[in-house]
Amino acid sequence: MSEPVLKVDNLSMDFGGIRAMSELDLEVCKGEIVALIGPNGAGKTTFFNCVTGIYNPTGGDVHLHPPSGEPVRLNGLKPNKVTEQGMARTFQNIRLFQNMTVLENVMIGRHCRTRSYIAGAVFKTKATRREEQETVDKSYHILEQVGLADAVNDFAQNLSYGAQRRLEIARALATDPFLLLLDEPAAGMNPQETSELDELIKRIRDGGLSILLIEHDMKLVMSLSDRIFVMDYGKKIAQGTPEEISANPVVIKAYLGEDIDA
Repeated sequence: MSEPVLKVDNLSMDFGGIRAMSELDLEVCKGEIVALIGPNGAGKTTFFNCVTGIYNPTGGDVHLHPPSGEPVRLNGLKPNKVTEQGMARTFQNIRLFQNMTVLENVMIGRHCRTRSYIAGAVFKTKATRREEQETVDKSYHILEQVGLADAVNDFAQNLSYGAQRRLEIARALATDPFLLLLDEPAAGMNPQETSELDELIKRIRDGGLSILLIEHDMKLVMSLSDRIFVMDYGKKIAQGTPEEISANPVVIKAYLGEDIDA
């Protein structure tokens, strides 16, 4: 196994007197696609929110390992600072700027990588103009990557549901991450859209990113994943390869059913 890009140790999260997540260990290694599965209410999105700075975990440690440099402890960092460290995410519910164009939505994702300040924007300095053009070019290239280059001037609200999901991924990619977190990316998709998503995620991985995803579509999970972690009631109950998970009696009974013809 290659070196980790994300290492989570004994992560816990309490809300008042309720423990939503308990002493969870997880790691994602370079070039991996890792899935986090479990029933609704198992704590999967709570885990994502702790890792990405939306929640400050009650206990444990989250470390991001950049391609170069020392590991960064993410506990207590705000979401924008986590993004700057090289980890981006999408959300379970679509969060696009619906009245902005497809290109503008992706350009917004570049904000954490731009350097122009108010004075540069007001006086349109040469450096500002160059950076603006680089942002447009980079955003267009990402839209080509996700298959939305023909829709650059369309408003986000006019895209199909599957295309809006891909646009969210494009906006996350615009932040230049080395680790991408996807929260139920196939939710609400039809079989054709899910198949296209499968191919897109594999292309993103082949382009050098590591991926951690939450997903209920077990066919997609088994197709994509190098390793799978299983949660129930805030705890990790199993981990392994797709083959190991599909043969695990606890997982079969609780999540996949007796028939695992996935």
